[in-house]
Amino acid sequence: MKEKLSLICDRLLSHQQIACCQSFFGIPHHGKDLLIYNILDLQKKPLLLIGHHGVVSAMTFGNAMSPVLLCSASADYIIVWDVQKCQKQTQKGELPTGKVIGTLLGKIIHLSFCFCDDRVAACTEAAIYILSPKTQETLSRLTGHLGPLTSAEFCPWNQNVLISTSEDRTFKVWDLNTETVVYQSFVLSAFPLLNVMFLESERFLVVGSADGQVFCYSIGDNHKFSPVTKLDLQKLEKRYKVQRRKMSHEAEVGESSTEDKVETSKPILALFCPFRNKNIHEINNSWFCIGSSDGLYVVDLATSELSKVLFFKEISSLSIHMAGAWSISPKFENTMLVLVSSLFTPRVALMEMCLGDLEKIEKGDEGLSVFPSSPPLHRSSLNTELKMKEPSNPKKKGSVQEQPLVFHSKVKSSGYTSSPRRVMFSPKTNVQKTSPPKKSKNVSSLHTDYPAEDAAPTIPFTDLSLVNNQVLCLQHSGDGKQILCGLEDNSVLMYKSRLTGKPKIFIGHDKPVRSVSWSLSRQYWLSASEDLSLRMWTHCSSEPAIVMGDGMFSKPIRGAQFYYLDKFVLLGSGPSLHLYLYNVDVTSDDIKRYHRRSVFKLATRLKTSSTEITAMSAINDFLSYIVLVCGSDRSIQVVDMNRGGVASTMAEAHSRSIHCITQNKGSRFCTQTSDSYNLFLTSAITDGLKLWDLRTMRCVRRYDSHVIRCHPCFSSISPCGRFIATGSEDNCAYIYDIRSSLHLHKLHRHTDTVLSVSFNPAKPELLTGTLDGKLRLFQTSSRPD
Repeated sequence: MKEKLSLICDRLLSHQQIACCQSFFGIPHHGKDLLIYNILDLQKKPLLLIGHHGVVSAMTFGNAMSPVLLCSASADYIIVWDVQKCQKQTQKGELPTGKVIGTLLGKIIHLSFCFCDDRVAACTEAAIYILSPKTQETLSRLTGHLGPLTSAEFCPWNQNVLISTSEDRTFKVWDLNTETVVYQSFVLSAFPLLNVMFLESERFLVVGSADGQVFCYSIGDNHKFSPVTKLDLQKLEKRYKVQRRKMSHEAEVGESSTEDKVETSKPILALFCPFRNKNIHEINNSWFCIGSSDGLYVVDLATSELSKVLFFKEISSLSIHMAGAWSISPKFENTMLVLVSSLFTPRVALMEMCLGDLEKIEKGDEGLSVFPSSPPLHRSSLNTELKMKEPSNPKKKGSVQEQPLVFHSKVKSSGYTSSPRRVMFSPKTNVQKTSPPKKSKNVSSLHTDYPAEDAAPTIPFTDLSLVNNQVLCLQHSGDGKQILCGLEDNSVLMYKSRLTGKPKIFIGHDKPVRSVSWSLSRQYWLSASEDLSLRMWTHCSSEPAIVMGDGMFSKPIRGAQFYYLDKFVLLGSGPSLHLYLYNVDVTSDDIKRYHRRSVFKLATRLKTSSTEITAMSAINDFLSYIVLVCGSDRSIQVVDMNRGGVASTMAEAHSRSIHCITQNKGSRFCTQTSDSYNLFLTSAITDGLKLWDLRTMRCVRRYDSHVIRCHPCFSSISPCGRFIATGSEDNCAYIYDIRSSLHLHKLHRHTDTVLSVSFNPAKPELLTGTLDGKLRLFQTSSRPD
């Protein structure tokens, strides 16, 4: 950001609408006159426009490049000027004139043109006047707000829709054809709403308030407005400063200065979107800028985070350090012009910003991927093997070894023990020849590809009640035929994926089961409980083959799973990751019936920097060195099991501790691009759902439509990688398109909080589990069976 021109005015212009476009900018002069400066030639004498008898309170430029229209307003007149025509009149020695389109309407707070410059909206304290620059008529007068108006803007894709904000802390949506209110918001903030902005690419409406709150709504058909997210500029700035210190490797001790200790209000003085050019990268479609009193903030709406901040106090060449009003011109090539008035001094400054500078974001740690780039190290814990003890049978010296007397493994009986034959041989005649039965192909046993192009499963298929038993966790088997349910009553149930038949019940834990996990071979599965134990089960027995407990862990197990193609069992307890080798032996001795022959051995234990691990995840479907760990310090740590250490750390990932982390593991029935497997989800209470990219360790999208205030609701990614399902406390399950922050479907018919969700890896099906013990299966409309 650099300053092109700084002017001293004859009066204070803070909290007053000033005007700027690509070619000109204008400011009041002596109260009732206007000075128009040519941006292309700042040395040229400004154009003086005379016509108002009262103090000019608002002004704005039109949207067209030619002719350039300027609308100015005072208590007596609202005048539209053709700037280029006025320049020609001045060159001829004539007095520049404009069209008076409104008279004696009162003090004008805000002016705005529609996108074709055919109408002007003028806001007074009590009403909105829609004026016509061509016919110089008042088209309509809109009233309804309970407080003074602050702004009004036309919808870019529907010019018959107008949005207005007011000091009554609400916004209204007007239909100009009928002059009626089609939507009115609730009271959004404790402070007045100041301005609005439209994001045409996303069909979003963004509203800013005087206390730094930003509200985003999606605009649907028939004027349906759905809240997308809410931002607090002060909190965003604090998180941005923490990340900037981390990137620059600055010490936190003694870093905060006196200015950081003083909290200042950050009113939303301007909202604008300079990233409208198609040549700019797609990620910028969700970017917009906020002009506040202390600088410019670039917000990524997809992640609800700040991408860049330009503080006035950090740029020594600027003459303004606190802004009172902003005016932004549309993007011209790769630059943007901003006119800023000072908050405390009678001064305005014209600044030029390069959009390329706004797009430069500090890169995080690079080179991270779930796919290994080299074989494991020689001393890596992943190379450890479990050595089994062979039974020792010492041979006696000098003894004759037993040798077989015949060459065959079976010897035909001599027949001495059989009863004597009493019936002689009789041949069978007239025997009908029967053709051997044809072998029918079992179609259900054949693997079919997952229909990646199908819609999300939203049609209820069946439901099941577990009699007020909380469903704490769910997981489908790799072939999608079975489902494990961890319950609050300390048991694990195994159902068929269609919830038909009686379930298999596995009992052994003393406290609720918080985690279940299938092996890749589907022969074994794990269950971890709050009783500080982990159990491994098999199909052939209702008793666990392996029990890890009896004081082995001092803290609850926060996640357990098979790892590295079923070679290890990985679990998190306390601040450490535990990696175990195991061998399952289901044979039993009748004499030593309760003696388990299965064994396990600790391969390694890695201690993280967190006080306690709250969630963890790793990929078992293919070889991967990466384990994702979430800690009680609200961080995400990427652990490299090959090197035995933390490869990267993302501090302050959420505002609270993360209780759920879900990786995009795909499915054997569906393929995705290799980059897709580097995406993962995290969820925290009151802080929504975030999608992260492991390659950059940055949040790439945020999902906030669901409700999560006190219960840990879990999430799941579909096998095709297109959809995200999550539980919610409003008795619904939500399905998001992974590319959009707005929810795609809201699945009703639940009777309590939806805690757990799981996609079937083989079919487009979704299973949900609720707080009151209900299982509900959803399918797609195109696949009723």
